[in-house]
Amino acid sequence: MPDSSASSDAPSLDAPARQKRPVPEKIRSILATDCGSTTTKAILIELDGDEYRLKVRGESPTTVEAPVEDVTAGVLNAVTEVEELAGRRLIRDGAIISPQTDDEGVDIYISTSSAGGGLQMMVAGVVRNMTAESAERAALGAGAIVMDVIASNDKRLPHERIEQIRRLRPDMILLSGGVDGGTTTHVVELAELIAAANPRPRLGISYELPVVYAGNKDARDLIQKQLEGKTALEVVDNLRPTLEREELMPARLKIQDQFLHHVMSHAPGYPKLMEWTDAPIMPTPGAVGYMMQTIASQRGIEILGVDIGGATTDVFSVFQGVFNRTVSANLGMSYSVSNVLAEAGLPNILRWIPFPVDERDLRNRIKNKMIRPTTIPQTLKELIIEQAIAREALRLALDQHKKLAVGLRGVQQQRTISDAFNQTSSHDTLVNLASLDLIVGSGGVLSHAPRRQQSALMMLDAFAPEWVTELAVDSIFMMPQLGVLAQVNEAAAMHVFDRDCLIRLGTSIAPTGSPEKSSVRVRGTLPGGNMLDGVVPGGELRVWQLGVGEEAQLEFVPEGTFDLGAGRGRPVSLTVTGGVVGLIVDTRGRPLHLPKDEAPRVAALQKWYQALDLYPSLSDQE
Repeated sequence: MPDSSASSDAPSLDAPARQKRPVPEKIRSILATDCGSTTTKAILIELDGDEYRLKVRGESPTTVEAPVEDVTAGVLNAVTEVEELAGRRLIRDGAIISPQTDDEGVDIYISTSSAGGGLQMMVAGVVRNMTAESAERAALGAGAIVMDVIASNDKRLPHERIEQIRRLRPDMILLSGGVDGGTTTHVVELAELIAAANPRPRLGISYELPVVYAGNKDARDLIQKQLEGKTALEVVDNLRPTLEREELMPARLKIQDQFLHHVMSHAPGYPKLMEWTDAPIMPTPGAVGYMMQTIASQRGIEILGVDIGGATTDVFSVFQGVFNRTVSANLGMSYSVSNVLAEAGLPNILRWIPFPVDERDLRNRIKNKMIRPTTIPQTLKELIIEQAIAREALRLALDQHKKLAVGLRGVQQQRTISDAFNQTSSHDTLVNLASLDLIVGSGGVLSHAPRRQQSALMMLDAFAPEWVTELAVDSIFMMPQLGVLAQVNEAAAMHVFDRDCLIRLGTSIAPTGSPEKSSVRVRGTLPGGNMLDGVVPGGELRVWQLGVGEEAQLEFVPEGTFDLGAGRGRPVSLTVTGGVVGLIVDTRGRPLHLPKDEAPRVAALQKWYQALDLYPSLSDQE
């Protein structure tokens, strides 16, 4: 199981009406839905021999907004499509049939949701890069969108903070501050601000706003005095009981509990949906995070996942057993594409494009994409430009993730008061690209790239993983449903994840060091008995065919300044796994630098793109 506290306790969220929890070994069929902001997706999983496999999937527009204002209508429409494709009855009298009898119905029905904007939270802590930062990690890990972080040292005046709380109207507030036994003054002042703001929730104006208090236990009575009667206050263990320890799970579980019982129960149609489900409805990003933790725990690996959307980019990671999630709210491929240009800068986007581009024309293309977000590239040049933008969006999202994914939990890390008031982070990030085992990409630009090589190279260029890393994409974004399924039947979730969810792209071998006068020799036997003995000079990309499910025992000998983890010049023997792209040996060096001069840069890009057969010839398109 992923996290010790998550596995033993998680989640203590009982569905309010239908409280039957099926026995895992008796489950024959599973229906899972993900109610997104625009689309509700349904999948049917069945036991096939000893394995669970995805059978069919369907989708329909989400109906939580007007004019329907009932999320179950979209669910039934999506399930109806599944019903037709599977050739079996799943709905009777406007409800999902459960449990399964003969060929009708399913044994369990589960769901995730991000409809209506998902879970939108504010967090508050005494010190911005201590308790407030921990609170932000707790909220993000629970699947929330963090609208703002309020801290005693954020340099805003009290009336500005009060106005911000009133204006944003969050679904929930997480309040933290102070170590156990420490001063209570500052966290009580934050509670006074919340009480003075008297915030009204976004949904269900007649109910009280949930506030989760996870701060100094000595301040609980004072916090209750301030907030009880004005908010739906819940108290959990301090998420920073000491300066050196961070305990996020109690706060995360309480956030998900409050999401279900307060936020969801007031959204249109959700009370009925909660009656149907056999497990608590989870926020979509929270379910993805749970699945990532399950994979990392089951395989004993370190994993990085990214979901690049139109408006936001989510990054998930598990390093050293610690799960982190960040949301880059202004990095996306349509609504937020102009912000990618603003943050990355035009030169950084242009560096990935191997042909001349007029700057004004490029800016116009980007603006057009923002105001017409559903358009897709119509020409090869437009596709190359879009994928260049995606590289920068992914790179920036990972940079932001590294800043928040810093470890305290289980690690004796020193953080001093002087660090606390220094706004620049003094911590080492947990994200280690050398120990990273698996990258999973999702989102339209990665999952639906015309050629899988394009997805692989976008991730290699953006993340620059080091040494040995497996690459994959989630083709139909099934991770949310599998995340909530993992809480009911972990084996079933892993079966479907391995067989039907991931499209494995292959393995990247990328030495650290300068490509100048360096190289990598590759020796061994490929499946089928073909001998492999080749040298890849520095600054190149080379691909060998190694299919899905195939493995090869190979020796890699770095030369020059290159290092593959055993030390400079020391050979390593590895069992590498294949994929639809194959084995990629990337000798461009780490850190990855592109030539600064125009002609060498274009020549290098053309060489790399041809090596992976990334695009058809541009001349064929003109």
